[in-house]
Amino acid sequence: MTSTGIRLHAPAPGWSIDADVVVVGSGVAGLTAALRCEAAGLTTVVVTKARLDDGSTRWAQGGIAAALGDGDTPEQHLDDTLVAGAGLCDEEAVRILVTEGPDAVRRLIATGARFDESGDGGLELTREGGHHRRRIAHAGGDATGAEISRALVEAVRARGMRTVENALVLDLLTDAEGRTAGVTLHVMGEGQHDGVGAVHAPAVVLATGGMGQVFSATTNPAVSTGDGVALALRAGAEVSDLEFVQFHPTVLFLGPDAEGQQPLVSEAVRGEGAHLVDADGVRFMLGQHELAELAPRDVVAKGIVRRMLEQDAEHMYLDARHFGAEMWENRFPTILAACRAHGIDPVTEPVPVAPAAHYASGGVRTDSRGRTTVPGLYACGEVACTGVHGANRLASNSLLEGLVYAERIAADIAATGLHTRVPQPLPTAERPAHPLLPPEARLAIQRIMTRGAGVLRSEESLAEAADRLHRLHADARDALDENGKTAEPGVDTWEATNLLCVARVLVEAARRREETRGCHWREDRPERDDTAWRRHIVVRLNPDRSLAVRTTDTTDFPPTLPQAQEQ
Repeated sequence: MTSTGIRLHAPAPGWSIDADVVVVGSGVAGLTAALRCEAAGLTTVVVTKARLDDGSTRWAQGGIAAALGDGDTPEQHLDDTLVAGAGLCDEEAVRILVTEGPDAVRRLIATGARFDESGDGGLELTREGGHHRRRIAHAGGDATGAEISRALVEAVRARGMRTVENALVLDLLTDAEGRTAGVTLHVMGEGQHDGVGAVHAPAVVLATGGMGQVFSATTNPAVSTGDGVALALRAGAEVSDLEFVQFHPTVLFLGPDAEGQQPLVSEAVRGEGAHLVDADGVRFMLGQHELAELAPRDVVAKGIVRRMLEQDAEHMYLDARHFGAEMWENRFPTILAACRAHGIDPVTEPVPVAPAAHYASGGVRTDSRGRTTVPGLYACGEVACTGVHGANRLASNSLLEGLVYAERIAADIAATGLHTRVPQPLPTAERPAHPLLPPEARLAIQRIMTRGAGVLRSEESLAEAADRLHRLHADARDALDENGKTAEPGVDTWEATNLLCVARVLVEAARRREETRGCHWREDRPERDDTAWRRHIVVRLNPDRSLAVRTTDTTDFPPTLPQAQEQ
């Protein structure tokens, strides 16, 4: 796989750092990869877009899934994951997850993460949608992500690992053979480094999180703008299954015009016995699935939207008044505080909820060792598509996937000797090859995507979205081609440009998949079609900035190209 030659318009790097490995992102995947690389004797630099503890991990409420309870087995965890993935999981990838997962959680505990314990001193496990066993370990009731982030950040700082905070990664650096040679990045604000610089390294680990900000309402933080997927595409990497964006069923409804990050009401609330009801108090999920409110997330999200359409309602309700004040305060203190901050008291009234963009099941295509189709470029966590999640992620598998595959990446880098190669990056192009969008394009993209490629999609809505996104792309391209002008380089314009890139890929994949499967819901193609569509959609970026889209011939998760992995 060769680079597209496309790079964001940015000043030339004014400073540089040398390392064996650069990890981009500071969630559970990024910090785990960094700690394991450092432990293997590799000089590791962590680059993160905000502060070390500001990624998506800290917002994870539910917990981390692993077969740690009595009577539970990796095989049962595998079965639940495959069912949730609606026929598109890679079974080998899932088997790696569920068999290596329990020990990975134990290593996380050894690192310093403190999970809630039961009366006998063992882990207190709960249950979430799609799981037939209580296998979700949690911390602080509903603050699991915050506790994991705390433990990993403390471990990184205790080891004196070099970190670059408030830094937006721009593009991948490559050498004359197309191998990874590091990244360019822009550091925001004053400090040891400022402005555009570079980290030179023969191994780059993308752990940049998701792209929820491509939609108007999302549970993702403001930094989740798809930067890693966009960087990988410009570098020539392939992405897969980007049409499968999971909309969390129960997000606190703040009004029809609410935009940006919305408060999540964890699946664990339903796991403890909360009911989904309409305005009349009717439990509408009964009879729709054997697990009712604990069905896989795509089933619950569809059930909520269907009821909303039937009743011309803007939201449904989550009723957990029967928990009582003590349980709310002890088990779900974060959610309780968020609800009360918005004038809702779940102890005495049902909570208004509606689906919002939550998690990208697809991403940069990797193999079982986290390697992408670009030699030396790895990906893990939400930015990656390992094949674990298929068409719909099973609840609380994401933190586990970040742990397991980050460890496998570190082991691969150390074992292959990749770090011994001295990178010789090619000089950055003098003329910008990629036009930048103005900052106001971000809001336009979000509204286009919410309207045309949200929970409920159709050929008509997707075609309109594709046309409007193309116009944004063409306007910026034409301005650059005609007079060499583009929007001023900066965080706002780089993020808007990245959002447009991932939005175009998502819409193109969603148009191509003419069926309903998992969290991809086509109202004009309501049935699942295993004969034609039990396969993957793979996209890459052409040098002329057009999209090359292909569909795999079989259901097998496509491996990364062997020749691309020769070090």
